[in-house]
Amino acid sequence: MSGDGALPRLLAIMRRLRDPADGCPWDLEQDFGSIAPYTIEEAYEVADAIERGDMTALRDELGDLLFQVVFHAQMASEAGAFDFDGVVEAVSAKMLRRHPHVFGDRAIASASDQERAWEDVKANERSVADQSGTLAGVAKGLPALLRAQKIQRRASRVGFDWPDKAGPKAKIIEELAEVEAAGTDGAQHEELGDLLFSVVNYARHIGVDAEHALRDATAKFERRFNAVEQAHVGSLGDLDIDELDRLWVAAKNREPDR
Repeated sequence: MSGDGALPRLLAIMRRLRDPADGCPWDLEQDFGSIAPYTIEEAYEVADAIERGDMTALRDELGDLLFQVVFHAQMASEAGAFDFDGVVEAVSAKMLRRHPHVFGDRAIASASDQERAWEDVKANERSVADQSGTLAGVAKGLPALLRAQKIQRRASRVGFDWPDKAGPKAKIIEELAEVEAAGTDGAQHEELGDLLFSVVNYARHIGVDAEHALRDATAKFERRFNAVEQAHVGSLGDLDIDELDRLWVAAKNREPDR
């Protein structure tokens, strides 16, 4: 990128940080693998700022996420693979290709039609890239619940799915029994995984995003647990289960949505 502006300045900062002569020792030691966890973390921090409705934090977190893209692009440029311009050109071409109803002459009447068309284009791209399997291209680095949802949706598009929620509901009961019957840690591990997969499947059938639902449930537990700690002077470890339950119920009842 050339000329004055915020993005060229950021690219220049990144080049300086990676300058072997006088760059930052920490930045110079990094590679794609070591930076990847930070990239994932920054994406989650973007999501957290959105969840909290904090626009100042969202601006900052989007900047941190953009810096991750710039970091990866700089390392790729050093390796002679691609540079930041290549990243921009690739995503621009992809957006043009995946929106023929905006940039071409294809007519799409609704958001659901667009979603189907988007998946058709992606399937064609996977075919060209020799990733023609129905489940090809679902990133293994996704959070487990999110990846399960994507895998299940892909399978569903070719008819491999329960006809309604009764199937996955029955499967949950079946898998729970198998967890309880499993005799070893290894068997329990496998059966519990099957149970979680079935719960995700049930959530999908009733229109609930399992990843979002679990995130909200965890936040709710965190909020209520903090309230329990604040309501008791001393260690919670000194209380018996009945006293803990009383504090928990009180914390729930103090929430405004109850």
